[in-house]
Amino acid sequence: MSQPTSPFSKQQLLPQEETLELEKRKGELFIGLPKENQRTEKRICLTPDAVNALTANGHRVLIESGAGEGANYSDKDYIDAGGEISRDTKKVYSCPIILKVEPPTLAEIENINPQTIVISALQIKTQSKKYFELLAQKRITAIAFEYIRDDDGKYPAVRSLSEIAGISSILIAAELMAATNQGNGLMFGNISGVPPVEVVIIGAGTVGEFAARSALGLGANIKVFDNSLTKLRKIQTNLNRTVYTSTVQPKNLLKALKRCDVAIGAVRGQDRSPVLVSSTMVEHMKKGAVIIDVSIDMGGCFETTEVTSHDKPTVEKYGVIHYGVPNIPSRYPRTSSISISNIFTPYLLKIGEDGGLEHSLRFDKGLRNGLYMYHGILTNKSVGDWFGLSYNDINFLIF
Repeated sequence: MSQPTSPFSKQQLLPQEETLELEKRKGELFIGLPKENQRTEKRICLTPDAVNALTANGHRVLIESGAGEGANYSDKDYIDAGGEISRDTKKVYSCPIILKVEPPTLAEIENINPQTIVISALQIKTQSKKYFELLAQKRITAIAFEYIRDDDGKYPAVRSLSEIAGISSILIAAELMAATNQGNGLMFGNISGVPPVEVVIIGAGTVGEFAARSALGLGANIKVFDNSLTKLRKIQTNLNRTVYTSTVQPKNLLKALKRCDVAIGAVRGQDRSPVLVSSTMVEHMKKGAVIIDVSIDMGGCFETTEVTSHDKPTVEKYGVIHYGVPNIPSRYPRTSSISISNIFTPYLLKIGEDGGLEHSLRFDKGLRNGLYMYHGILTNKSVGDWFGLSYNDINFLIF
């Protein structure tokens, strides 16, 4: 007599706990770190310590030979940390997950396999429609690290790089004022009996706060301008001292600019930084004064600043030295690399723990916010509006 067949499959008869265990299986990630091809970009997304943390958790990291040199990390440092080195660029780009600082170029996208996950900056202002069309053709899933939010709703990558940019702006100003750099010969430092350096900071966000912190630490007198009273109040609290603050009123701002030795532009807008300092105002500044326009990557908030490079960082207008290098953090690639790496590593470990990016995107709203391409489908409204492309809400695609 034949045995009656069970209406349940073997899988369904497993205890529920065991089924859950099967679904949430830890995934092994295979990450590629290609060498940045832009001459001024010396940062790398993962430090050897980060690679060590990933490989210790069973993941593989393939680094293109020389990728860490700009940040003073040798191939040997990565090999000792458990990473693998390859001189073959195409091999690195064939990894299932690609990590880059700069967004991949159109030529680099050609080397990327279909269905790859790309995590990099997006830098929407520098992109073209073709970039998104190529990603769509290859059904790539792409995450912009500047759009990733943390649990507090803040942008950790933007904040970290803004902190570096704020501190750098004061260090650069100090260098430019030295007579060896054809500056006015003034020094930060609050030397006894010598009037302190006067610094005007326009913008009380993260860049402004860290510029203020550094300037105060070097004994300068500072004046902070911003149209947000909340930000001005917050900067006073964070600096834990009373400093001169003012809303951006042309009369007050002009008065402060006439007296200052250094002016820092740290204002960001939605699409472009607002121009708050006209060329007439710059004309009234002291000869030899220094302007550091940190907002230059979004158009700049001084009418007279123009984009310069690390090779020739300054131009002189009306006797005032203008510094307009975008991407100031790349001047300090090692610190910036550690900072970026600190953001990426926990996310990558979590993606591995969750069994892959799909699971992480489902449960991590902040990471989902950084997603702008999902299997070749555009999911970011800003990108869609900017380039006139159709986009889909990720929440309808992923659940």
